[in-house]
Amino acid sequence: MTQPKEDMGITKNIRVVEWLKTELISTIGTLFKHLLHSTEEGIITSVSYIIIIAYVIGRRLGIDFCRVDREVKRLLRAQIDEKHEVEKWYGDFSEMLSYFDSKQR
Repeated sequence: MTQPKEDMGITKNIRVVEWLKTELISTIGTLFKHLLHSTEEGIITSVSYIIIIAYVIGRRLGIDFCRVDREVKRLLRAQIDEKHEVEKWYGDFSEMLSYFDSKQR
């Protein structure tokens, strides 16, 4: 039988994930407002916070940060191999993969 402390921990974790989901949606809305008004600092802050929230949601669901990084790199390689339009036009996926690779040195 599950102990009350364990139940409280599970309930708290579920609530935190739900709160983070609302924070994510709210921050995406904020990003759109900054895009509309072309406020670079606001755009940088919103994009950064979206990344943080995504990592923390993963962690609350039992996925460690390194595993998220590995999956991001795998997906970047897949987009490069599939010659995604953004990659063909701008090389963004290759540049991001290089960034991740240089972080791990």
